[in-house]
Amino acid sequence: MPDPKPEVLAFLKTRRSTPAKALRAPVPNREELEALLEIAARSPDHKKLEPWRFVVLSETALRRLAPMAKSRYEALDLPEEKSEKTCSQFFDGNLAVAVVSSPVERDDVPEVEQTLSAGAVCLALLNGALAAGWGANWLSGPMAFDRVFLAEGLGLGPNEFVAGFIHIGTTPAPTPERPRPDVAALTNWLD
Repeated sequence: MPDPKPEVLAFLKTRRSTPAKALRAPVPNREELEALLEIAARSPDHKKLEPWRFVVLSETALRRLAPMAKSRYEALDLPEEKSEKTCSQFFDGNLAVAVVSSPVERDDVPEVEQTLSAGAVCLALLNGALAAGWGANWLSGPMAFDRVFLAEGLGLGPNEFVAGFIHIGTTPAPTPERPRPDVAALTNWLD
């Protein structure tokens, strides 16, 4: 017999990410963030490989990474009109957690399953932060995959990438709702 949790269902049905550019200080302290990381680490993980890890980026770290992100963006010859959006998460952010996809070589667990686990960690961290009353947003972009930025800026290995930069902070005002998918149009029922 199901044991429903109406308050959790109501939260999940109405959850809304906060635009990263709207997030402000204060941000979670270390103890609060560690509790959120524990929530995120409870994500599905086939064979308990833990094919992900966390890199916590303080405001100081984000400011240090900002010029590197801008430089790498230019070196990759990416569209100038998208540069500000890509780099502003480093120039303007106060706290982010890089959820690093770190696959483990195993014949019995395909790498794609491990990558999906890292994505689940991103969503669990995002929802955990929102449920705790913080504003949060999941970003990626070119720096999540640029080998130079990942190695020199974040110290990642050659088989790692950032599944998501989860920005966490205070929301200055209620976050407006946005259009949602038409679930019926996206669903096929097979008998």
